[in-house]
Amino acid sequence: MFELSGHAALVTGAGQNAGAGIARALAAQGAAVAVNDLVAERAEAVAKEIVAAGGRAVPVPFDVTDREAVVTAVSKVKSEFGAHVDVLVHNAGIAADFGQGHFRTLDPSRWRGPVEINLFGAMNCVSAVVDDMCEAGWGRIVQISSGAARVGSDQGLSLYGAAKSGVEGFIRHLSQELAPSGVTANTLALGLQSNVAGAATEMFAKKIPLRRLGTPEDVGAAVVYLASVEASWLTGQILNLNGGSVTS
Repeated sequence: MFELSGHAALVTGAGQNAGAGIARALAAQGAAVAVNDLVAERAEAVAKEIVAAGGRAVPVPFDVTDREAVVTAVSKVKSEFGAHVDVLVHNAGIAADFGQGHFRTLDPSRWRGPVEINLFGAMNCVSAVVDDMCEAGWGRIVQISSGAARVGSDQGLSLYGAAKSGVEGFIRHLSQELAPSGVTANTLALGLQSNVAGAATEMFAKKIPLRRLGTPEDVGAAVVYLASVEASWLTGQILNLNGGSVTS
C-alpha cells in the first residue's frame, strides 16, 4: 500500500522543515525525488541524505517564481530519471520578505512577494509538468497551504493568507479541469509546525487539541497518501492537517 516505485516526484521548498519531510517520505516509498530549494546547499544536503538512506534523489535548486528556471529544471529531472514528473508537491511558500505585519503598516512594495511565490510559483510548476501527466493519464498535484487561507488572524498574516487563499482557489478549479485525464489535484493545509520557535508558538501549541505541533514526518505521511494510487478517487479537496485546531 502507498507504493510509489516507478514514479518521479518534484518537491519544491524541500531543503528544510516540512518540505524535507515530504521528500524523505516519498523517497522511502520508492519514488525518485527531485529536491528543490532556492538555496542550493539545502537541496543538495537533503538529496544526499535520501541517497545515503538507499533512495533515489537529485537536487534541483531554482526559484519557483522564475518560469524559465522551472521549465529548465523539469527538463533536467526528466533526463536524470528517464521519466517525466508525475507527482508535483508545491511546498515553497515563504517569500524572502514574508510580508508579515498588519496590512495598514505595510508598504505596497511588500504586497507582491507572497503572491508571486504561492500563486504564480504554483502556476509555473504545474504548467511545466501537467502536459506530461495528462498525456500519460496519471498524475498527482499536491499543494501545501495553511489554515491562514481560511481563518482570520490578528498576527499580521493578511498577505500570506490572501496568497494561500488564491492558490487554494487555483487548485480547486484545476482539479476539475484535469480530472478526466486521470490527474488529481488536492491541497494540504497545515497547522502550526514544529520549526516555528518562540514563546508565542508554545502558547498556541497548548491550545491544539492533540497538544503538540506538526512535524515534517506528519506532513510527509499525508503527502504520501495524496500521491498514491490509493488516493485516486480524491481530488479538489482541502485537507486540514492541524492536530484538530480547526475542524471542517
